[in-house]
Amino acid sequence: MMSTVEHPTPAPADAQAAGPIPLVSVVIPCLNEEQNIEQCVRDARAALKDGGLDGEVLVVDNDSEDHSAQVAQAAGARVVLELRRGYGSAYLAGFAAARGEYIVMADADLTYDFSEISRFVAELQGGAQLVMGDRMDNIKPGAMPWLHRYVGNPVLTGILNLFFRTGVGDAHCGMRALRRDVLPVLDLRTTGMEFASEMVIRASKKKLAISEVPIEYHPRGGESKLSSFRDGWRHLRFLLVHSPTHLFIVPGLLMVGLGVLVSATVLLNLDVLGRRWDLHTLIGGSLLTIVGSEVLAMGLCAHAYGTYFMGEKDAWFDRMRARFRLEHGLALGGAVMFAGVVVGAVVIVHWINHGFGALAEERTAVVAATLVIVGLQVFFSSFLLSILGLRRR
Repeated sequence: MMSTVEHPTPAPADAQAAGPIPLVSVVIPCLNEEQNIEQCVRDARAALKDGGLDGEVLVVDNDSEDHSAQVAQAAGARVVLELRRGYGSAYLAGFAAARGEYIVMADADLTYDFSEISRFVAELQGGAQLVMGDRMDNIKPGAMPWLHRYVGNPVLTGILNLFFRTGVGDAHCGMRALRRDVLPVLDLRTTGMEFASEMVIRASKKKLAISEVPIEYHPRGGESKLSSFRDGWRHLRFLLVHSPTHLFIVPGLLMVGLGVLVSATVLLNLDVLGRRWDLHTLIGGSLLTIVGSEVLAMGLCAHAYGTYFMGEKDAWFDRMRARFRLEHGLALGGAVMFAGVVVGAVVIVHWINHGFGALAEERTAVVAATLVIVGLQVFFSSFLLSILGLRRR
């Protein structure tokens, strides 16, 4: 299914797009907002007029089942139909149809004050490339559920700032603005609610100038379409998959470090918590070491994929790939694997010297197996990284 902006035969609403290119395009995604959309369009048009801004109001009807599109068009908006439902899908269609130099985004539920448009545009004219609204200090009574205000939004914003160092105070505010010429740089693709996070993450990675504008947040009109846990998980999942360092590298290093420490405690017969630990603890340490090394390998491959196929930039990974080549990984993996074989040979020699009888070298056998497995992982992961690197320019 294609939106009208992609359809080879222009829809009637597209005829309104003719004429001089406006300075500002106000893009409003709309799904079954018949009771709110007229007020939103009128407020947006009034804000443009009062601010002396040449602009257009574009409503993206996301396959509404009511009369939202007709109401919006009657109120003076240019309407684009996007049949593929989703917050991101609606905005992608709206961005494709918008003609203004500056794009202002806002929801169709009356939660945002469209009179703030001129402040967002002023930030863009002052040099900002992405302007974020910040609702957190101006939330009207009943406008935001307690769970969202004190748990969901602060936690997700904090994680986003930790992973990507954006420095924004409200990463999921629905009122924001951006320069049209940064859209190719952002290369936005997600179709759901995580679109809001993608925009901030991509802007941060591309070193765009981001500024914030404190705004008020009002109670919505009509029924909310958000699902707290589902949409929260989609945002968190998106943050994790776009940060291989925090998803793979950090947990992998922790597991390897803990595994080596546990194994050393057993092999050196050290007292911990008033007792000595034996074979089962060593097996646990071995498992942590093996799993951790595999997670590390996946993290490096994820970084390589992001670098070579998605144009991502990561300073430490770039330094590492400049210093180390396939042969370094093969040598390291081969050395670890050889050490495991040597340790295993010691066990076999000991067994032979005891006349092929009973063998009680469980600790040594676990160490040998661990070294061989980790060595194999390093060896073949190095080849995989090299294969991914064939794409590099």
